[in-house]
Order: sequence, then C-alpha cells, then structure tokens
Amino acid sequence: MDKKRILIVDDDADLSMLIVDMLEDKGYSASMVGSLDEAYTILEKEQFHLILLDINLPDGTGFSFCEELRRVSTVPVIFASARTSEDDKIVGLDMGGDDYIPKPYSLKELMSRINSLLRRTYGFESEGAKYILKAGKDNIIEIDTATRTVKKQGTVVNLSLREYDLLSYMAEKKGQALAKDKLISDVWGAFTEVEPSTLTVHIRWLREKLEKDPSNPVFVKTVWGVGYMIQEVEDE
Repeated sequence: MDKKRILIVDDDADLSMLIVDMLEDKGYSASMVGSLDEAYTILEKEQFHLILLDINLPDGTGFSFCEELRRVSTVPVIFASARTSEDDKIVGLDMGGDDYIPKPYSLKELMSRINSLLRRTYGFESEGAKYILKAGKDNIIEIDTATRTVKKQGTVVNLSLREYDLLSYMAEKKGQALAKDKLISDVWGAFTEVEPSTLTVHIRWLREKLEKDPSNPVFVKTVWGVGYMIQEVEDE
C-alpha cells in the first residue's frame, strides 16, 4: 500500500519529533517543518495526504496559511493549538480546517483523529488499488499502486516518479474531467510554481509510453477548455 504522507507544521520540534515517530510506527510517512515559510517550500515540491497545523508560528498564523491553502488544495487539515477558545475553534474551521485538537493532547487521541479523518477522506485501504484500462483485448494498461508499477499488455512500462504520480492520480479519478490547475497542485504540490506547459509535456510523455497512437489517444484524453481525464473505454 502507498504510505499516506502527513506534514506537521509546528515550531515545537520536540513534540513534532514525537509525532513523527508515532506516525512512522503506525505505517505512515511523516515530515516536519517549524515555520510557514518552510511549509510553503515543501508543499511546492511534495504532495501530502494530511496536514497537522499549529496556529501560532514564528512567521505567521496557521489560520492565514490554511486560508491560502484552501485556494489551491483540499488536503485535510487538523489544527493543533494551545489556543482553546471557542472563537479560535470556529475561526479555524471557518478558514477550512477539518478538525481542531487543543494542546495539550494525548498522542493516542491525536492518532485516533488522524486515522478517522484519513478514513473519511480517502476511505479504507488494505493492499493498494489496482486500475485496469481497456480498449479491446489487445490494448490493456494495468496500474498497481501497491508496487507502483504500470504494465502495457503485461510488460512493465518505465515511468518517471512524476509520470507515475500523474497517471495514478488520474486513474483514481477515471472518468472525471480534471482541471489543469487542480492536476498541477495535487500532483506537483499545493504551492508549486510549475507552469501548465510542464503538465502538457508530462501528458505527452505518458501518451508516448502508453498509447498505441499517441496522436490519437484513447486513454489519456484532452478535455478542451478544462484539462485532461483518463477515459473509461468500453471493451471492443
């Protein structure tokens, strides 16, 4: 199973390290930063499944960060703060937070809230997902997220990390028209400065590796005026 990736934004390094250790013991992948500037930087490059966000940070507030984040991403956010007033909780949720846990909290309770929010957002997973794209018996693409492998007619296709991330993300949302800015923010990172032309190039590379006729794709389709989609193709 692909590990769920969690980002901790908190200037209490000792607490963050305890949380990282707990999360990794439970099978998650965790990263920690101590400021908003560091958070923006890592989100330009990496994608996360959940963010644990303090409110009082050296260079700003978690409230403003969450508000800006919601302009480009729907990644789940749990506020974790010593600010425990009802007004602060309301502001946090109104800014786009999904949960609010007051400090001090037990690691057991935090783990329970993280598990619960991840289940609500992504559902239950056990052995990874497998996606099969078909356009007739002799045109089959298989995507296995447990092993991060892609096969074309049973033969492994060598994809770059970003090509795989883009393909598996689109396959998960098969049949949905995906806007270019949504694809860029979710695959490259929420605050990335990647240009739409970079997405276009990666789409072309995927077509060259997966399609029988890249100039007339049957799987990775363009949705004019919107972006791209993985087409649900009926068997011939």
